[in-house]
Amino acid sequence: MDNGQMPPVQNTIDSPVSQTASGRPMIQQVQAAPAKKKEIVGLIKTIVIIVVSLIAVTFIGLFIWMFTQYNEARSDIDGQILVATAAARDEQASKDEAEFLEREKYPYKTFLGPVDYGELSFEYPKTWSVYISRDAANGGDFEAYFNPVQIEPISNTTVNALRVQVLDADFESVVSRYQGALENRERPLTMGTISVNGTTANLYTGIIPGTELSGAILVLKIRDKTVVMRTDSTLFRADFDKLIETIKFNA
Repeated sequence: MDNGQMPPVQNTIDSPVSQTASGRPMIQQVQAAPAKKKEIVGLIKTIVIIVVSLIAVTFIGLFIWMFTQYNEARSDIDGQILVATAAARDEQASKDEAEFLEREKYPYKTFLGPVDYGELSFEYPKTWSVYISRDAANGGDFEAYFNPVQIEPISNTTVNALRVQVLDADFESVVSRYQGALENRERPLTMGTISVNGTTANLYTGIIPGTELSGAILVLKIRDKTVVMRTDSTLFRADFDKLIETIKFNA
């Protein structure tokens, strides 16, 4: 070799350590995870927390809403039950009272009219009071009034359960008084016939002529007299029909 120098001896063993230009070993550094990856992971965690929070808030809100609806529905149902119970109680009380009043009418009393006027008789509730305003002791007309508890003042505006007249007039002249009312369409009055103690009688229903009252009138012939029986209100119609069935007289 030139200059008498030995050539540099090369290291035949591969070294994992890199060297700098000056021959010093270069130390390799392990790089940390990229900051961007950390940011993505943090963002995902934040999103997950927000979503979970929203879901929790939604469920809480839904629970509160359903609980409120349940309470309102329950309150409404409870209110309806209370109203229905009260209505049923009132209805039962009214029914019991009506049945009591009906039972109180029994046993019925028997009314007897003047002997000389055919001795008209019929049964009426014992809870009714009777007032005879004309007894026909000296002839003329017979008049009697019936009403629960007490008799109302006699007029065309007051209501009594029953008015009874035995008129000293023939049947034809009495029924003619109602003919005009039958033809009056503004104040309806209808007529039918029924059998009373084997005798045909006229039964008028509707607005009573000369009054504003709605009721029923029975006109019946007894010998040379005419009986007029009237109820001033439809409230007493059932009692009126029932007592008509008990009418007896001497023809």
